[in-house]
Amino acid sequence: MNIQKMMKQMQDMQSQMQKSQANLSAKTFESTVAGGKITVTANGQGDIQGLKIAKEVVDPEDVDMLQDLLLSAIQQVQQKVKDTQAAEMSKMTSGLNLPPGLGF
Repeated sequence: MNIQKMMKQMQDMQSQMQKSQANLSAKTFESTVAGGKITVTANGQGDIQGLKIAKEVVDPEDVDMLQDLLLSAIQQVQQKVKDTQAAEMSKMTSGLNLPPGLGF
């Protein structure tokens, strides 16, 4: 195992990760539920940036349903962000020949 080569690969990966994080931060992710009546928007870090709720899903007699729909939309958009982050990380680490136990 060539330590210098591995260190160079790690430095390259760190640089790629910084670029990837910047690109992800600039992206917007969206999730809709209830037939498009609730939309949640998040940035590439998973932070919620926006929320749209159509008037027809606001029923004072059924607040539980609205809460469930909101929670579902938030969880979906955050999962999209996590999946994209994982895919980006996988792209960066796939070419590395890391010894067992040092994988990401």
